Amino acid sequence: MREKKFKETEQIAETIKQLALPGMKPKTLIDAVKERHPAASKKDIARAAFLTVIMSAEYDPEDTQALHDLASDTRDSDQGDG
Repeated sequence: MREKKFKETEQIAETIKQLALPGMKPKTLIDAVKERHPAASKKDIARAAFLTVIMSAEYDPEDTQALHDLASDTRDSDQGDG
């Protein structure tokens, strides 16, 4: 079960990497990700955003900060969604 959940998180992270733009508001990103992953909760999307940050940190520090801010804002925008 854990492996399946991680695979889903990786898929959402890949979508985030494709869709995230500088200055994008968290709600806009969430809505765009939900179009491709309708079953994903905001919590799932926030986890995937943090995974994207971790995976990109080594290669693109500038984008990493933007992704971190987006992941934090996404997590903070809906603490109760699960």
